[in-house]
Amino acid sequence: MTAKLPVEFRPALEQARLLRTRKIGARELLDLCWARVEKHNPALNAVIVSDIARARKAAAAADRRLKAGKPKGLFDGVPMTIKESFDWTGTPTTWGDPRFASNIAKSDAVALTRLTDEGAVIFGKTNVPLMLADWQSFNAVYGTTNNPWDVTRAPGGSSGGSAVALAAGMSALEVGSDIGASIRNPAHYCGVYGHKPTYGIVPMRGQFLPGIVAGSDISVAGPMARSARDLTAMLKLLAGPDALEARATTLRLPPAPEASFKAFRVAVMLSDPVSEVDQPVQDLLGQLVRFLSKRVKKLSTDARPAFTTVEAMDVYVKLLRAATSRRQSDADFALNLKRVSELRPADESYFARMTRANVLPHRSWLMANERRHQMRLLWDRFFDDWDVMICPAAASAAFPHDQEGERHDRTILVNGRQVPTTDQLFWAGYSGGFYLPSTVAPIGLTAQGLPAGVQIITRQFADLTSLRFAELLERDYYSFVPPPRHT
Repeated sequence: MTAKLPVEFRPALEQARLLRTRKIGARELLDLCWARVEKHNPALNAVIVSDIARARKAAAAADRRLKAGKPKGLFDGVPMTIKESFDWTGTPTTWGDPRFASNIAKSDAVALTRLTDEGAVIFGKTNVPLMLADWQSFNAVYGTTNNPWDVTRAPGGSSGGSAVALAAGMSALEVGSDIGASIRNPAHYCGVYGHKPTYGIVPMRGQFLPGIVAGSDISVAGPMARSARDLTAMLKLLAGPDALEARATTLRLPPAPEASFKAFRVAVMLSDPVSEVDQPVQDLLGQLVRFLSKRVKKLSTDARPAFTTVEAMDVYVKLLRAATSRRQSDADFALNLKRVSELRPADESYFARMTRANVLPHRSWLMANERRHQMRLLWDRFFDDWDVMICPAAASAAFPHDQEGERHDRTILVNGRQVPTTDQLFWAGYSGGFYLPSTVAPIGLTAQGLPAGVQIITRQFADLTSLRFAELLERDYYSFVPPPRHT
């Protein structure tokens, strides 16, 4: 099927094969991708920083190596972009905040280096929301990124520009970050693949704002691509200890024991009262479940880990907003302390929970963290009986742009009702808050012609299992389809 696609839309591994067999040159492939940037980026605004001259020199060097039969690595000559929050030498890392417009990277992020060491040719950076804190991608530095399936809709976030660049055939490899579905959400909204790895296995160095050297709780870096096989190949390159830890530790992810669907035990979750899922997305997930029911070893729509979804959301939001609380200025912190003192004890709105977590005492954080680890062990016990849980990545398909007011005050339409957009943090945290890996793979289009994906959750460090399941879906059920408006 991919052979029918223009080369710019083919998976990165397929592009790499064409480069090694000299069916196409690295400079030629880069120029094809750059032509797509020139044609489609004015409407989409996905690539917001570029250095095509530097990239053409790198592509020319790749051509010389490939002609000599000495490729640098797996992705030699394959064009790539990277999320704006990752450092790329000589370019700004702003996180969409004008205060950091002059923050020019002096070295490359570890994740970027691990791909360019394999010969990938980076030519640009992709857009994000302010401080990576939205499921839209707009900011005062670079403007608004539009969804390639419908430019009136958001592409997701915070790796929104990443997903758009992939979907529109601008680049073949991307690296995103994810603390609140920031890889998974845009993959779902844009119809591409994304993998949120097990917490801590991909180094985050080079994805910090000035003065920060410590990684955040929950937050991870991970691969995004147009193919599940690309995700697997990328994760194997990206995962592994960073310099200091590498002096004494190694990482060996267990291989996926399942060779086909018939070996998988699959738990299913189509919706939940904590975050109801729009029926068009549920319908696509239901079609997938019917397909799987005849092929997998065992399937259940009732199996769940031994804690409530209400508690899962509560623990996640508390830990999430505690993790992001260091972004506050002293004045912001003082204001939030005052707000907490004025909240009614019975107020369990998202705003109230977020505000309390922003000023959470360390003793309270320790108690929440303890419960997180108890629940993490309950998840692990659950995966003694099930290989994967499949569920939504978000509560709906891509929603219309809405940049008014604060994120926690905005709403989205779900089954005819306006609901808080922050409700769908549940689908981010159900796995993310407990260190679990999860992969998003496209599964079809809604009646409105918008893509939707499935989230595939598995046990801690079993990343290759959720990726194998996504590979099987790609082979036997549904694979990447380019957006018709930007093909």
